[in-house]
Amino acid sequence: MIQYLVRLLLSVVLITWVVSSLVFLLIHLVPGDPVAVMLGDWASPTDEALLRKQLGLDLPLWQQYGHYLYGLLQGDLGQSLFYHQPVSELIGERFPYTLKLAVMALLIAVLIAFPLGYWAALRAGSWPDYFSMTVSLLGVSIPNFWLGPMLILVFSIGLAWLPVSGAEQSLSWVLPAITLGTALSAILARMLRASLLEIFHEDYIRTAQAKGLSASRVYGQHALRNALLPVITILGLQLGTLLGGAVITEVVFDWPGLGQLLVDSIQRRDYPVVQACILVISVAYITVNGLTEVVYAWLDPRIRLAK
Repeated sequence: MIQYLVRLLLSVVLITWVVSSLVFLLIHLVPGDPVAVMLGDWASPTDEALLRKQLGLDLPLWQQYGHYLYGLLQGDLGQSLFYHQPVSELIGERFPYTLKLAVMALLIAVLIAFPLGYWAALRAGSWPDYFSMTVSLLGVSIPNFWLGPMLILVFSIGLAWLPVSGAEQSLSWVLPAITLGTALSAILARMLRASLLEIFHEDYIRTAQAKGLSASRVYGQHALRNALLPVITILGLQLGTLLGGAVITEVVFDWPGLGQLLVDSIQRRDYPVVQACILVISVAYITVNGLTEVVYAWLDPRIRLAK
């Protein structure tokens, strides 16, 4: 198990370096000049040249890349060109909001998906199965950029139950979390149903039934535990995506997370913030997937023995 963890850690480090390098190179290919955005259209060439030198943007690309990697090794994400403060402080202010939204969306998804998927599998081919899969199909089909405004119109403007946007009020997270959680719950419900139906036909399930075990023990303990392996994989992938900042949802609800910060920084050509946001998103995604592999290997020893 230790060797497996070491190999996993090395792969995470390698992928992080590749992602950080690609982020740096691609962001410098984006059209637009941050100096022109900061100074405006009426700035003189002298002022632009002076500011570009102060920011280090006059250096060759390979030197900027070297400074960027050196800063990363020291834990320095740079200075924001627009906010004029360390990028690490901006990330530290925004990431807790994204983390809160991701956790609540994941919790909503699990609370919806597990009863639906389990019920559909137990009643396969009957109306509960069709009902559950229809609900999950709607959840997958409805895009966040449509569902979010509809929830705002109904629950915020129409019924005045929940805040429209922002994160100042205690229930501000409800609508964006539901927007993210419904799509994820649909995926989880369908995956759980398919996994359970496959396991229901295994020999050990028939053996447990032949021994006279109750349906709750056969399906709830033996079948459900083994059916969770592929579901955990999906959970890990989706949690990584949620931690990466659901950009559309954060923009719709004006949620002050990483996704909103990323969009604003792209519009302002704030290179250090864009690089840091994408790097943090990537590292969060890679870390969660790595932890998912560890949990998967712990639940199924065949995984770690095959490595």
